[in-house]
Amino acid sequence: MKYFIIVNPISGRGLGAKSIPQIESSLRASALDFTLIQTERVWHAAELAEKAARAGYDVIVCASGDGTINEAINGIMKARKDGFTKTVFSVLSIGTGNDFAGGTGIPTNLNDSLKSLVANKRRKIDIGLVKGGDFPEGRYFGNGIGVGFDAAVGNEAIKVRWTRGLLAYLIGVIKTVFLYYNPAQVEIILDDKETINQVSLMISVMNGRRMGGGFQMAPESKPDDGLFDLCIAETASKGRILQLIPHFLKGTQASQPEVKMRRASKISIKSLDKTFPAHADGEFICLSGSALTLELLPSELEIICA
Repeated sequence: MKYFIIVNPISGRGLGAKSIPQIESSLRASALDFTLIQTERVWHAAELAEKAARAGYDVIVCASGDGTINEAINGIMKARKDGFTKTVFSVLSIGTGNDFAGGTGIPTNLNDSLKSLVANKRRKIDIGLVKGGDFPEGRYFGNGIGVGFDAAVGNEAIKVRWTRGLLAYLIGVIKTVFLYYNPAQVEIILDDKETINQVSLMISVMNGRRMGGGFQMAPESKPDDGLFDLCIAETASKGRILQLIPHFLKGTQASQPEVKMRRASKISIKSLDKTFPAHADGEFICLSGSALTLELLPSELEIICA
């Protein structure tokens, strides 16, 4: 088999570049036939992954964080639409959050993810497609969509340069609570069967389980069950938001009156007043959006996991 390894050198606050010698030595020791390329710009991983899939590589691997993983998935999916469907995907976990890995059964540390790559255990997972914002033609995602508060938190977390992972996101939460947040009145339609109309603090549409390296947005989600898991929170006071944080870290937010948990395969989200920010796998799809549509594509991508 031929492996195509995409490394984002700046992932994990520079851990990507530092990890290249270990990755290369480990793959050589396992006698894998591989090509390793480093990303150089935004969307480069999508271009590399699409080209590798079209070139017939058996496995495309991202050594990166969730944003670069999202790009690679988009490249693979673009090639798949044109009939290049044999490529399998996997991850070497060196990112800040490692949320895609955590939700799909891929180890969330480099050593174990290297071992699982060699072991070559496979499963098929669902992939999401979101249209709207800056991507009216659509953008694929593997882990989840965040609308509102958690998108604003992500924008603050990336500004934190001295730490990574969950701590960076917790700092982003505090900054967002006290410096900014003005939630929109939204209409959410689930599978054309249920409509929710409320001022929403946040809407998380999950294929995986967590965001921000540790916030359990959908603790019961499965990436291969043909359904998104939604976590929808009504607006709340600043003090109440802080009280809710431990519940999201433990995955017990469904017990709180402000939170609704739902499942659906097709979703429409529309603002009825002000705009909202939104992200896909931690990558912004809009800072001032007004409408999104989401569709689940079942068993669309084969991955190597633990």
